[in-house]
Amino acid sequence: WQRTCILSLFLLCAGMGQAIAVHAGQSWRQFGRRWLQIAVCAALVSAGSATMFPNSWIYFGVLHGMAVMLVLCRLTAHWGRWLWLLGAVPIALDALMPTLHGAVPALAVFDLKALSWLGLVSHKPITEDFVPLLPWMGVMWWGMALGQWGVARGWHQWRLPTGGPLSAVLPRLAFIGRWSLSWYMLHQPLLIGLLTAWVALRR
Repeated sequence: WQRTCILSLFLLCAGMGQAIAVHAGQSWRQFGRRWLQIAVCAALVSAGSATMFPNSWIYFGVLHGMAVMLVLCRLTAHWGRWLWLLGAVPIALDALMPTLHGAVPALAVFDLKALSWLGLVSHKPITEDFVPLLPWMGVMWWGMALGQWGVARGWHQWRLPTGGPLSAVLPRLAFIGRWSLSWYMLHQPLLIGLLTAWVALRR
């Protein structure tokens, strides 16, 4: 449940960010430059995990999923309120998959690694991180819908408050948010390195 909540918030914010970017007039070229950064980081995650966990390496984790979902999200950005319904489809379909697999044995083909990234699986594959399109595409679509709803109400025009106890804290949090991909890529090697060093020193 903790992972589900964290990942849901992660993808919800990514969808909201796309809503703000589209509203601000972000071009496909600008989008592509950011998308390429995510795709390269996804490849690095796969390479690093294959070194550490050769039997359960990450072939479609959160960054891989985001790379695909962001493109779909961008292509459907003009759907407006229909994004709420669109987001409900993969979430509902994911809940039905155990029943569908029991009724239609041929669906077992989606358990193959080449197709498992779609999320139409009967069980989670052996991998350190797995974020398929179902149900997570639905969460990002809901993030896009929520972001568009917020933009229509001026959320994107909010400014950090000046004065008071929060004025010293919020700018630092905003800095972290502006470099979220960098922090994401650094936190795992840093934590694993510190834990490895701690174990080595205890021996």
